[in-house]
Amino acid sequence: MIDSFRSTFKIPELRRRILFTLAIFVVYRIGGHIPSPGINAQALGEYFRNIGSSGTLFGLYDLFVGGAFQKATVFALGIMPYISATIIIQLLGAVVPYFQKLQKEGEEGRKKITQYTRYGTVGISAMQAWGISIFLEHIPATSSGAVVIPNPGWGFRLLTMITLTTGTVFIMWLGEQITERGIGNGISLIITIGIIARYPSGFLGEIYQLKEGNRALLTELVLIGVMFVTVAAVVLLTQGTRKIPVQYAKRVIGRKVYGGQATHIPMRVNTAGVMPIIFAQAIMFVPQTVTTFFPGNEIMQSITRMFSFQSVFYWIIYGIMIVFFTYFYTAIAFNPVDVADNMKKYGGFIPGVRPGKKTSDFIDNILTKITLPGSIFLALIAIFPYIIMRMTNVSYNFASIFGGTGLLIVVGVALDTLQQIESHLIMRHYDGFMKTGKIRGRR
Repeated sequence: MIDSFRSTFKIPELRRRILFTLAIFVVYRIGGHIPSPGINAQALGEYFRNIGSSGTLFGLYDLFVGGAFQKATVFALGIMPYISATIIIQLLGAVVPYFQKLQKEGEEGRKKITQYTRYGTVGISAMQAWGISIFLEHIPATSSGAVVIPNPGWGFRLLTMITLTTGTVFIMWLGEQITERGIGNGISLIITIGIIARYPSGFLGEIYQLKEGNRALLTELVLIGVMFVTVAAVVLLTQGTRKIPVQYAKRVIGRKVYGGQATHIPMRVNTAGVMPIIFAQAIMFVPQTVTTFFPGNEIMQSITRMFSFQSVFYWIIYGIMIVFFTYFYTAIAFNPVDVADNMKKYGGFIPGVRPGKKTSDFIDNILTKITLPGSIFLALIAIFPYIIMRMTNVSYNFASIFGGTGLLIVVGVALDTLQQIESHLIMRHYDGFMKTGKIRGRR
C-alpha cells in the first residue's frame, strides 16, 4: 500500500489533482475562521457553551460546517443550503412531471437541474442568513454583560445576509472546482472535511482524560478497538450489494449482432445512504431546540429529559424513524418500474421472470427484503454513539467517531475518493491500493 501511495505522486495528472484538492481544503478551513462582521464571537461562544447545543438543531448544523456556525464565521452556513436545495429538487423530481422530464433528458436536463439547484441555494442561503441574524439579535447578554450583537438593526441583518450567502456560494464554487479539477466529489469532500475537523478535539479530550487519571489505559484501548470494528461495519454496510442477474437478447441490425451479454443490477443494501439519519436527526432535535428558549419551564425540562441522548425512549423513537425514512428515501431514489421499463426497451430480462410488471414486482420485492436489515443496521449505527456516551461517559465529539451521521459520510466519501484514485492508477498500469478485496474500481 505504501508503494501505491508513492505511485499516486508519480502520475503528473493525479498528483496535480490531489494537490489542487488539498489547496481547496486549506482555503475552506481558513474561511471557517474568518469572523462575520458585527458579531461578538466570544459572547456567542459563551452562549452556545451554556445551552449545550450538541443535542439541538444548532449542533447538527454545526457538525456539517466544522464548527463554523458556533463561531459565526463567513462560512457559518457551510454547504448545507446547497444540500437542502438538492434534496428539494430530488423530491420534486418524484412528484412534479416537469422535473421528472428533466431527469430523463440526459446532459441537458442535468444542466438545467444544476442551474435550478444553484438558484435554490442562493434563496435558501438568504432566508437562513436572515433567520440567523434575527436569532443572534435576540440572544441575551452573557453573565459578564457582553452582548452578541453590539449594533442590531436592519444594517446588521442585510450585512449578515450578504456575507453568509456569499460565503455559501463561494463554498459551492469550491466544491465544483474540486469535482472538475481535483479528485472526488467536491461537495461531499467539503462536508467530510468539516466533520473530520472536529475529530482532533475529541482525541485530545481523551488524551487529557487519560493524563488526569479519569480514564484507564485499558478502557481507551478497548474504545479504539470498538472504533475500528464500527468503521469496518460501516464499510460493509456501504459496500453491501445484492446482484440481480440480467440477460440481454441478441438483436441483428444489418450485418451486426447486438446484445447477447449477461450483466447484473447491483441492489445496494443501503440505497438511501445517510439521508434517513439526517431526516430523523433533524426531527428528533426539534424538541431539544424548542426547549432551549424556555429554560425555566418544568414541562419543557421534562421534554428535554425525555429527548436527551441518555434516554432509552429517544433511542427507540430515533431508530423507528430511521427505519421509516430509509424505506421512504429508497422509494424515491430507486424506481423499480423505470428499471423494468428500461430493461424491456433494450431487450433485457431477468432469467425466469417475465418482462414488464412481473420484473418490477420482482425487483421491488428484493429491494424491500434487503432494505429491512440495512435500515435496522443503519439505526444501530446511528444510536451506537449515544450508547458509548452512556457506558463510558466520553465527550460528544469523541463519541461521534463511533457512528452516526458523521462516520457514514466520512466512510462513504473516503471509499468513493479511493475508488477514483484506484481507477487512475489502474488506467496507467500501476498497482492499486488493494490487490484483493471488493473495491469496485478494480472490477
